This record gives sequence, structure tokens and C-alpha cells, in this order.
Amino acid sequence: MVADRREEILAAALEVFAERGYKGTSLDAVAERAGLTRQGLLHYFRSKKELLLAVLRLREELNRRHLALDHADKDLPSQVAEVVAYGHRNPGLAKVHSVLMAEMLAGEGAAQRYFHDHYEMALEHAEELLTDRYGDRLPSGLTPRAAALACVAMLEGMEQQWLLDPDQSDHPEIMRDVLSVLLGSTPV
Repeated sequence: MVADRREEILAAALEVFAERGYKGTSLDAVAERAGLTRQGLLHYFRSKKELLLAVLRLREELNRRHLALDHADKDLPSQVAEVVAYGHRNPGLAKVHSVLMAEMLAGEGAAQRYFHDHYEMALEHAEELLTDRYGDRLPSGLTPRAAALACVAMLEGMEQQWLLDPDQSDHPEIMRDVLSVLLGSTPV
């Protein structure tokens, strides 16, 4: 099964990239983790960069799928809190994102365009969602753009804090409560 084998390779690559970053990861290390030879790995992914981009898209898809399937009926602050909780339950997804982002910011990342486009899309989506729901001003008085930027910044910051101290388990609740205030609604 080609699809199953690709998924196994992506799972192995996610672990190795999270542990070693892009620069420190070799195709040989990913192949070994996946139980393949380098040539076997190259049959599925033509290059390390192609593999990296597939891992980043997988992370994004897993997050999106989880939220859409299980939590689409919740209010916005609770949905974002669930994003944080999902990251806590899947630390490899959070770690690979942070490690690769740090490399990209240091000018060493192979996924600079991916991260740039990812953040532009996330901000645009959040701003559109807030504009559709509230118009030009949220009940808190913020513009949709300001609230979108604050939300993305909080998500990133909380992820970093949690990676530094995984014993912090109250981040989902804090995110829900802060967003309730930010959006001008009552905390749940």
C-alpha cells in the first residue's frame, strides 16, 4: 500500500525533523526510522525538501481535520482552546513546527516560503472569520485584524511556553478565557 507507506515515512520524518531540525536531519536517518533504505525513501519523496514540505502539510492537515471533525460546533474561544489542547496531546506536531520555524528565522530553513504563506493564510482566514461574524469592530472594540494578530501571537507564544514546560496544563483554559475577553464575549 503506497499510501500507508507514505504515512509511515511522514510519521518517521516528523519525529526526526522534530528531534534534529531540517539541517540536522539526513534522508538516511529518516529512512532508517521508517525501516527503509535511502533509495526506498527516495522512491516516495524525491528530496529532503519535498519530504519536509510534506511533513509541514501533514501537520497542518491533521490540525485542520481534528478541529473540523470534533469541534466545529463549539464557540470560537473553545475551538481555539481545542487547538491548544490538541497540540499538547501531540507534542511532535508542536515541536516540529517550532524547530523548523527557528531554523527558518535563522536563515537556514528550507521552508521559508511555506512558513510565510502559512502565516499570511492564517491571519487572512482569522480576519475574514472575525469580520464575517462581527463586522468592522468586535464587541471588545478591536478591529478584526488586531484580534487576528493577537490570536495567532497567543497561539505561537503558548506553544513555545508549553514546549519549554510541558507540565503547564492550563493553557487551553487560559486561551479560551483570554479569547472570550478579546472577542468581547463572556468566558465559558
